[in-house]
Amino acid sequence: MSDTGVPGGDVYEWYQRGLQLLASGDPAAAATLLARAAEAEPGSRSLLEALARAQYDAGRYHEAIDTFGELISRNPTDDYAQFGLGLAASRAGDLELAAEHLALAVAMRPDLGHYTRALRGVRARRTGGRR
Repeated sequence: MSDTGVPGGDVYEWYQRGLQLLASGDPAAAATLLARAAEAEPGSRSLLEALARAQYDAGRYHEAIDTFGELISRNPTDDYAQFGLGLAASRAGDLELAAEHLALAVAMRPDLGHYTRALRGVRARRTGGRR
């Protein structure tokens, strides 16, 4: 980090370091660095996806919802972003929003069992376990 508070290196190095921090179990630091990188390179889908994952893993669910939402606004058929937004909304307690986006993810990728399981879990929570 320089005296100005800006990390050294270029945006790609920030991205790589952010991924390393995320992989090593420091999602809060990763989110901080990746947010800086995303500000410098706002058009990067890879940066936004990594940032959203870091925010989610750091328990910053509302921020993750916003970042996954930005990915969706750029590409509504991004099943991973739909899934991520659904998971973040579920953790934030917005089960209606979670169910909506998880259902979209399942519709796009019915072959992914973890998408279906997440949707079933949210639907069960919405109904209080009632069938």
